[in-house]
Amino acid sequence: MKLILREHVTNLGERGQIVNVATGYARNYLLPKGLAYAATPGNMKQLDQQRRVWQTRDTKEQHDAEALAGRLAALELEIVHKAGESGTLYGSVTASEVAALLSRSGIEVDRRRLEIGEPIKTVGVHEIRLRLHPKVVGTFKLSVVAEPQAS
Repeated sequence: MKLILREHVTNLGERGQIVNVATGYARNYLLPKGLAYAATPGNMKQLDQQRRVWQTRDTKEQHDAEALAGRLAALELEIVHKAGESGTLYGSVTASEVAALLSRSGIEVDRRRLEIGEPIKTVGVHEIRLRLHPKVVGTFKLSVVAEPQAS
């Protein structure tokens, strides 16, 4: 099924791109979520006008994302977790915890945009990546500190 993407879809394409996808993927995911619309002849004509609108919006969003990436680069967050004597955490630091910590710092983000990679299970300084825009990735440092042990 041929569709025109309304938004960037990871591993599929960019906004305004015409893609060919399985019918089930289109009917069950892309169309109900408003991520794409059918590539009919009428919609193809409107695509050129929409591309100009998307281009200006995308430029502004990228500029805003680059400014936020600059703020993130200077940011150093600290989180306290229970840990053993060897510096291994009981559990791990989750993306939800990091998103809540960023929220308290005045930066609202979706936890799914955080790229932590492997779970953080050790005390120390870790570099966290945040996808702000398809072309902009911000990074910041997260210090994981062991919770003081009661004697």
